[in-house]
Amino acid sequence: MTREAGPPTPGSRVGDYGYELPPGRVAKYPADQRDQSRLLVLHRSGAPTQHQTFSDLKDLLSAGDVLVVNESRVLPVRLLGSKPTGAPAEVFLLRPSGAEPDGKEWEALVRPGGKLKPGRRIEVSPELVVEILDSTPDGGRIVRLVTDLPPLDALQRHGHMPLPPYIDREDESVDRERYQTVYAKNPGSVAAPTAGLHFTDSLLDEIALRGVEIAKVNLDVGVGTFRPVEVDDPADHQMHSETFLVSAGAAEAVNRCRATGGKVWAVGTTVVRTLESSAGPDGRVRPGPGQTDLFIRPPYRFRVVDRLITNFHLPRSTLIMLVAAFAGYDRVMEAYHLAIEEGYRFYSYGDAMVVV
Repeated sequence: MTREAGPPTPGSRVGDYGYELPPGRVAKYPADQRDQSRLLVLHRSGAPTQHQTFSDLKDLLSAGDVLVVNESRVLPVRLLGSKPTGAPAEVFLLRPSGAEPDGKEWEALVRPGGKLKPGRRIEVSPELVVEILDSTPDGGRIVRLVTDLPPLDALQRHGHMPLPPYIDREDESVDRERYQTVYAKNPGSVAAPTAGLHFTDSLLDEIALRGVEIAKVNLDVGVGTFRPVEVDDPADHQMHSETFLVSAGAAEAVNRCRATGGKVWAVGTTVVRTLESSAGPDGRVRPGPGQTDLFIRPPYRFRVVDRLITNFHLPRSTLIMLVAAFAGYDRVMEAYHLAIEEGYRFYSYGDAMVVV
C-alpha cells in the first residue's frame, strides 16, 4: 500500500516567502543618522519581539563575543553614455574578466542589449569610452574600458553608484557615502552589504569597549543579489557565485570565540555565507580565499553563526530564505508582517532586524 504524500512543509516552496508591502514603504533614502534606524529584535526562543533603535544593538552583545563584518567596498560600476548615433546607452560592470592584467576588461550587462553588439562603442565622457568586445552565454558582454586613467580612477570619476532597482531613482551625491559601510575597504562589490550600513564608527568603538572583538572578512557582492527567484522549488534555483576571503586573524577570532563560549554575530547575509562556506564539518572556520554558491534555506543546519543582523528583504528572495533558515520560517514571516504593521522601512536603505 502506497502512502500519499502529505502537504509540503511551510517554507519549503519559494511561494511561501511572498508578502504584500504597502506603497511607500521602500526606503528611497537612508535615515538621517546611520545608527538611528529602527531595530526589530527577534528572539528565536519565542520571547516577545522588541522594537528598538539600532544604536541599542551594543546592549545585546557581551564580552567575549565576536562581531563579523564584510569590508567589501561598492564600486560606482554603472556607466551612462551614448552610442555614436547619440542614443543613450548603459553599461553595468559586473567583475573584471581576468583576460588582461591591466584591469580594463570586464564582464558587464548592457542596455539596450539588442543594439550593443561586439565592435560597438559607448562614450561615457571624453576620458572614458567603453568598447564591446564579445558576448557571453548568459546574454552579457565582455567590455574594455578605453581610458588613460587607471580603471578604478575612471570609475570613481565617471561611474554611478549601482542603487538597487527598487529604490527607483537616480543616484545622488549622498549615495557615494551612504550606500557604503563606514568600514568598507576593498573595492569589488556591485551592491552594498546593507546590514552594515547602520553602523557608525562611534557605535563600533562602543561595542569594542565592551570586550567584543570585531573581525573583518570580505565577500564581493554580485548582481545576483538583485535577481528574483523564478522557480517555486528552491532546489531548482541556481545561486550566483561570489568571491570571498577570510583572513587568518578573522578565522582565529571566530574559532576562539566559539571555543570560549562567546557568540558569533554575523552582520548580514554575506557574512553568514562567507563563514558557513569556510567552515569545516566541526564548525571551525578555515582562513583563505574561496568561491561560494551556497544557498542557505530551511532546514539548513548552521555551523558557525549564533546571531544575525540583517535588513528586511524582498519577498521570494534567497535572502529572506536564509533568514528563515536561521530563525525559523514561521517566526520570520510573523516578524515581517509585524514590521509592516509597525511602519518599518524596507530594503537596502531601510530599517534592521537582529535575530538572537
